[in-house]
Amino acid sequence: MKEYNIDQIRNLALCGHNSSGKTTLAEAILYVTGASKRFGKVDDGTTISDFTDEEISRKISISAALLHTDHNGTKFNVIDLPGFPDLFGETVAALRAADLAAIVVNATAGVEVVTEQAFRQCNKYGTPRAFIVNRIDKEHAEFQPAVDRIQAIFGHKAIPVFLPIGEGLTFKGVIDLIKLKAYTFDANGKATETDIPAEDKDQAEAAREKLVENVAESDDALLEKFFDSGDLSPDEIKQGLRKGIQNSGIFPIFVTAAFTAAGVKTLLDFAVDYFPTPADRADIVGILPGTDQEKVRKIDVNGVPTAFVFKTVSEPHVGELSFIRVFTGKVSHGDDLYNTKASSGEKIGQIYVTNGKERKEIGTVPAGDMAALVKLRQTHTGDVLTSKGDPFAFPEIGFPPPVVDLGIKSLTKGDEEKISTALARLRDEDPTFKVVADPVLKQMLIYAQGELQIDILVKKLKERYGVEVELEKPGIPYRETVTGKAEVQCKYKKQSGGRGQYGDVHIRMAPLPRNEDFKFINSISGGVIPTKFIPSVEKGIKEAMKEGQLSGHPVVNVEIDLFYGSHHSVDSSDLAFKMAGSMAFRDAFMKCSPVLIEPIYNIEVRVPEEFTGDIMGDISSRRGRIAGMDPDGESQVIKAQVPLAELYKYSTQIKSLTQGRGIYSREFSHYEEVPRENMEKIIEEYKREKEAEK
Repeated sequence: MKEYNIDQIRNLALCGHNSSGKTTLAEAILYVTGASKRFGKVDDGTTISDFTDEEISRKISISAALLHTDHNGTKFNVIDLPGFPDLFGETVAALRAADLAAIVVNATAGVEVVTEQAFRQCNKYGTPRAFIVNRIDKEHAEFQPAVDRIQAIFGHKAIPVFLPIGEGLTFKGVIDLIKLKAYTFDANGKATETDIPAEDKDQAEAAREKLVENVAESDDALLEKFFDSGDLSPDEIKQGLRKGIQNSGIFPIFVTAAFTAAGVKTLLDFAVDYFPTPADRADIVGILPGTDQEKVRKIDVNGVPTAFVFKTVSEPHVGELSFIRVFTGKVSHGDDLYNTKASSGEKIGQIYVTNGKERKEIGTVPAGDMAALVKLRQTHTGDVLTSKGDPFAFPEIGFPPPVVDLGIKSLTKGDEEKISTALARLRDEDPTFKVVADPVLKQMLIYAQGELQIDILVKKLKERYGVEVELEKPGIPYRETVTGKAEVQCKYKKQSGGRGQYGDVHIRMAPLPRNEDFKFINSISGGVIPTKFIPSVEKGIKEAMKEGQLSGHPVVNVEIDLFYGSHHSVDSSDLAFKMAGSMAFRDAFMKCSPVLIEPIYNIEVRVPEEFTGDIMGDISSRRGRIAGMDPDGESQVIKAQVPLAELYKYSTQIKSLTQGRGIYSREFSHYEEVPRENMEKIIEEYKREKEAEK
């Protein structure tokens, strides 16, 4: 395997919405550069990056795939990423590892949901980016409207560096605006340089002027030169364009027809000359593990090893593969490294470079490069491998919060432990979902980015681990509380021969604010209840609070003041006072105007402006309260508060209302009282269930 210097490597993440052609573009890159001898097709299930049975059957990318190739002595690491919003967590992790995000835009559909998500994620990481207007050869494809939309949403830093010659079914080639040359392509994507067609010259020269102006604006010295002379030299353009892309001052726009590989070679030629290298990165900023203290490392090929795991996959007959990006130093077979998050050592075994399921073993991964490590013991997505003597970590990856929750249960009795183990292993691969066993709801709940993600997980459970499950509507974690005050006495007394049981308590109950679950006040004086029995009273009350009398949900936000009582010198006991406390609580609770309270969530719905009316009407129908609306590019972000009970399958409803162009996020806010008619329905349902259990 050829060794590459750090400035001979380009690390690209292909991201964007589904059906924009990312996987086909990745396939074209491998084919044009000779890394693959055949041009696979998504519809045939023959692409290199979509190779799992699930990806082939669904005809979509599900996991990040790491590919590599050589173009003119430069190594390209290409991460092909899924395009469905449900699977966006893959993009979040990969963008921390890539040096440039190549955001692929469908020439017929334009900017879509994941286009915007990917761009915003690049803002968080400071990742340079480029746009690739793909599928320009398809019917109804239009380049300029796609560019106009990109610029309207992302600003005029986005600027074409290539133009198409023709578009749609008349597409013939591309125009390089830097060289002012045209290129046509044969069936294998091979480029032939020609002069710009006469009918396209004026458009090309006007576009080049805009490009040069953008380049000048990326550097004060170049801008002064541009004002003086009205142009820049070829070297100045190259210098300014490289710097502008590297500093996210310029987002170059390319044009390709990936299905025929047209425009792919010219894209790669440009990438060699202008895309940032790993050496161009600023110092990497992390933290000292276990603290919030910032820690900085310089990009140094001879420095301390710093390897970031951006994807973990489990493959049959191989085990776990950990895809890494080495930022500094190098990682070699036999190295003893340290996982700062797991606080454990890792012995480096086999190292592979990968193209889908094809792997080639190598001995060392130098700074700036990517590869796959095999069978690490405790290392997963987001972890850093480094030196134990000089620890370093990145902050936690900020994956999008879950927007879907469903109950999950086994079809076979006794498989619950197998399900938990299998889901834990799947979470090592995909940390964007979580599983919670809720003892109150008596459900195992799975929280995820969307129903597609859950469908994929369910299929993996069956095919990989032999566990069949069914999904059910999740329970709502209602709580019970009181709105009034009461004072009660309760005496627990039993005499059945021999020593009896005697406990007598007087309590006052009152409501607490929502942020206080329980408060117990001991106001006993004069020893009417011996001190040793006070904890038993509190214990009995707490046990009674676990299951309320309205709906069986826990009781919260109550204050209990134990102010009087009596005892018997022989018959009083811990059990007697525990029972008295429990009975007193239940009696007082029903006298304090009890109510149900429900979780309320803050939601943000991002939709194109034309759908805001439909979304706001739907929120109102879900007992939601609109809190405001903020413009963001061509989208509107609607903020509201909605009861969790009304958010079941809400992400699916948003897609339905917005033609798939809306997304939402949610976050728990607070609890508030359930409306009377809703509360009565919940209580009636609880009573029916209790009757059925008898």
